[in-house]
Amino acid sequence: MTAIAGLVGDLEARAGVPGTVGIGMPGAISPRTGLVKNANSVWLNGRPFAKDLERILARPVRLENDANCLAVSEAVDGAGAGLPVVWAIILGTGVGSGIALHGRALSGRDRIAGEWGHNPLPSPRDDERPGPACYCGRHGCLETWVSGPALAADHARCTGTAIRGEGVIAALRAGDAAARATLDRYLDRLGRGIAQGVNLIDPDVIVIGGGLSRVPEILAGLPERVAPHVFSDAFDTPIRPSRHGDASGVRGAAWLWNEP
Repeated sequence: MTAIAGLVGDLEARAGVPGTVGIGMPGAISPRTGLVKNANSVWLNGRPFAKDLERILARPVRLENDANCLAVSEAVDGAGAGLPVVWAIILGTGVGSGIALHGRALSGRDRIAGEWGHNPLPSPRDDERPGPACYCGRHGCLETWVSGPALAADHARCTGTAIRGEGVIAALRAGDAAARATLDRYLDRLGRGIAQGVNLIDPDVIVIGGGLSRVPEILAGLPERVAPHVFSDAFDTPIRPSRHGDASGVRGAAWLWNEP
């Protein structure tokens, strides 16, 4: 709280005027309790984060799930600019997604719209059941299959070699067959997961953010992995990297004040 207040104070001192404060956060504020829920930064869960921020900053604060902030940023002036339904996916240390409708975040009745990363892997094979344990208490969540650490963990399970996700990609580019097989399994699982979301919301564009969005081999291989699982006669929905990169979520948090 002290660090956030210091950042806001420093920015306002530089600008010479007071500003509005929007914050992108893991999880969401429960409309029932006013406390944080579903955050993978688990120390936030059960805490009155929004009320504490408003108290220490002495003003209203708008908070939204960080993936929803990504979706808003990319819908307003990013890779989904001008499109009605933008589905933004974060593939990084964790996995999540957010939905923007006409440039505004879709939060949902219980603030769980877009919580894609904690759905189970669709159409699991026998060797994918029950799936890796997830911090949420379940097994086989998409986050345990298609995050950066999940890519590395799958490679280690299948090869006995423990290297980070970046190392898997470097080995792939060097022609390593085992790393190629790891990416193939990853794309298969990611394609199944994305198709599930497409079948639910039929977005106008899919925007990928997070560290793995910077791996061209992943984005290039996705459309053909998604298409077989989409309940349609064709799949031509654009899949694009976020235009604003790592800054997109922060920009989306600022855009929250454009909403009524």
